[in-house]
Amino acid sequence: MASTPSSVPAVAGTGPRTRESIAEDLRTLGLGAGATVLVHSSLRSLGWVCGGAVSVVRALLDVLGPDGTLVVPAFSTQNRDPVRWAGPEVPPSWFPAIRAAMPAYDPAVTSCRELGIVAETVRCWPGARRSPHPQTSFAGVGARAVQLMSRHELTSELGEQSPLAALEAAGAVVLLLGVGFDRCTALHLAEYRLPWVTPRPNACVVQTSRGRAWVHYQGVRLDASDFAALGADLERSGVVCRGPVGAADSRLLEFAQAVAFAEEWLLQHRVP
Repeated sequence: MASTPSSVPAVAGTGPRTRESIAEDLRTLGLGAGATVLVHSSLRSLGWVCGGAVSVVRALLDVLGPDGTLVVPAFSTQNRDPVRWAGPEVPPSWFPAIRAAMPAYDPAVTSCRELGIVAETVRCWPGARRSPHPQTSFAGVGARAVQLMSRHELTSELGEQSPLAALEAAGAVVLLLGVGFDRCTALHLAEYRLPWVTPRPNACVVQTSRGRAWVHYQGVRLDASDFAALGADLERSGVVCRGPVGAADSRLLEFAQAVAFAEEWLLQHRVP
């Protein structure tokens, strides 16, 4: 990552984006060889990319090189009681049938398509590793993927026993490709470190030695509603590199700096 934050206005341009041009933009933004990077992305925001999500992932891996590691959120957002689904996807009268038929989490096949096509492409990439959490998993490709994905406790959805804490310890960076800070999962780690947390009962379907089963556990109530304001203040602190990747207004920042800033910001701006 570049030592001095930069800010370059994004431009739409007139030509197609390619694996090579995306890689060049990523290097200009500050992403470097050997980095460990957590990526949140919107493929649409990049403009027309020749090869689509596959070219974007290849560009990221080209920049990171053999010593780097690419990580994405790979959440299974529907593997929960349907009463907690966002939006009116299905009528409540369907809930019993959904609870009875919900497939168990399988890290090899359970989709994360709702997180975007780039995340789903990384999940399916040859050699990708995925953390074992049935709702809030992450997927990684590269030199440190096995290490970073190895631990993800059920009750630590985005907390200290999740890949987020492992990424922080590994000196990772966060890359927001055409998305805002409301999508920055690293900030949730700061929520776990507040002096107050609100428990939230949760449940998901897993495969056990006796077959498919709902497992109930205590999670933590998390809230990203103020992350956009938090991120705006973080940018004003001067630690965010901002510039175009393709047509996408993108941001690159140190993971640990983001979490430390968020801890202080949340203490000041949230009322327990």
